[in-house]
Amino acid sequence: MVDAFFNSGGGREMKLRDKFFEFNWGFLLLICAIASMGIAMLYSVAEGSFDPWASRQAIRFGAGLVILFVVAFVDIKVWMSLAYPAFGVALLLLIAVEFVGFRGMGAQRWIDFGVIQLQPSELIKITLILALARYFHGLTLDQVSRIRFLIVPAVMIALPFWLTLRQPDLGTAVLIVVVGVTLLFMAGLAWRYFVLGGIGVIGAVPVAWSTLHDYQRQRVLTFLDPESDPLGAGYHILQSKIALGSGGVFGKGFMEGTQSHLSFLPEKHTDFIFTMLAEELGLVGGLTLLGLYFMVLMFGITVGLQTRNQFGRLLAMGITINFFLYVFINIAMVMGLLPVVGVPLPLVSYGGTAMLTLMLGFGLLMSVYIHRNQEITRTPAAFW
Repeated sequence: MVDAFFNSGGGREMKLRDKFFEFNWGFLLLICAIASMGIAMLYSVAEGSFDPWASRQAIRFGAGLVILFVVAFVDIKVWMSLAYPAFGVALLLLIAVEFVGFRGMGAQRWIDFGVIQLQPSELIKITLILALARYFHGLTLDQVSRIRFLIVPAVMIALPFWLTLRQPDLGTAVLIVVVGVTLLFMAGLAWRYFVLGGIGVIGAVPVAWSTLHDYQRQRVLTFLDPESDPLGAGYHILQSKIALGSGGVFGKGFMEGTQSHLSFLPEKHTDFIFTMLAEELGLVGGLTLLGLYFMVLMFGITVGLQTRNQFGRLLAMGITINFFLYVFINIAMVMGLLPVVGVPLPLVSYGGTAMLTLMLGFGLLMSVYIHRNQEITRTPAAFW
């Protein structure tokens, strides 16, 4: 009965025992190492206490591991069959934010379910990858670049982008578009569409600028010239740069960071946690974390390249791209290379929904790895 739940029933079935031995335990060790660094930094943020952040992060990571294992052992064909329904549920939750979501830190992004405060914009990114991978699995390479076959994926990307932008959450909205467009590229969309899209984006910049909220425009201006208002809008990014530079090669020591522990550093348990890590553990600590991230990325890319079916290939690459964007945007943001947009550092920043959806994504990636040699017959991509 257990084996029946974890198999789709088509083709050669893998027993649960076989999947257990196929599981990549080295990958699990990697993400445990990253999460451990995050829990340690949250312990430091709380001045040597597991409460309130480190203990909750550890519990969420433990729950995430359970999700990862369950998702990983489910047959890849099951996830393909659930792709559209999962995206539909996530989209409905995103719409529900408009009506029953509660506000926090100036934005309406969460739904309170009592036991958990869910941020649907995080969940929509994973389900969008699932749905797009399912859609393009059913297309031939020639069909991918035909206009009529691009309407559905365009709507699938545009709807969550618009709903997320309304919350407002510019950073997540941009991530949704970038992940979606990247999957279009990997599915084989012709170059001419990207050229036309790039021209359209450049032409839309003045319009987009006029629609931004005042604080969003201020973030962009601060990014361009943070020294113009060092005690106001530019204060946070300047303090972040000071903390990064003061760490030196080996850092000031665990729990010895001055910028963070003297409260000069903002949001040190979420958006700016990498700055705190670099101040306390120095260049060595920062490069160690980046090295672990790099190995996770290489694993994801390798899985995508080795997978024999298009659905699994696109799913693996989409999840890997999403993970890369988290890392890149957060670290570039705290270094002053990008505007501050509130993107968490994966497995390190404090956060419930981000942690659980990230582990869900890793579970899907591991499911692709376990079933990488499984062939899936191409089926029509459309909803009708």
